[in-house]
Amino acid sequence: MAVSLNDSDGLDDDFDETHEINVTPFIDVILVLLIIFMVAAPLSTVDLPVSLPTSTATPQKRPDKPTYVSIKSDLAVAIGENQVKRVDLVQTLNSMPDMSKDNFIFLRADRAVPYGELMDVLEMLRAGGYAKIKLVALEAVPGATPAAAQ
Repeated sequence: MAVSLNDSDGLDDDFDETHEINVTPFIDVILVLLIIFMVAAPLSTVDLPVSLPTSTATPQKRPDKPTYVSIKSDLAVAIGENQVKRVDLVQTLNSMPDMSKDNFIFLRADRAVPYGELMDVLEMLRAGGYAKIKLVALEAVPGATPAAAQ
């Protein structure tokens, strides 16, 4: 904001108005929004340590609010980041708000989980009425062997 304090031009003591936009409050608001998004973005992901296998399949678009069911290497089952008992898995999914049997469930399993344990969880979900299940894997370079992608 510029003001002329020069009395030599014979004007009275009133300051001249400037017709410029003060952008300082706008920049402050933008910086606050940036900080909010920087803090909120990591909270919207699942941070369970699961060693996923790799896949060369074409990645698909992820929904806005995905429901992740994870099987950790110690065979513990979790929905999102909340660990649940296997017998309570379907009941917990049924009690979740915004969850219906038509929504996709993204199943993440650690590389060390035996195939039978993965199938047991899949069978529990199917018996509970959840038939739309997608398996999650890490992206690999097409043409690479599975041993090289690890």
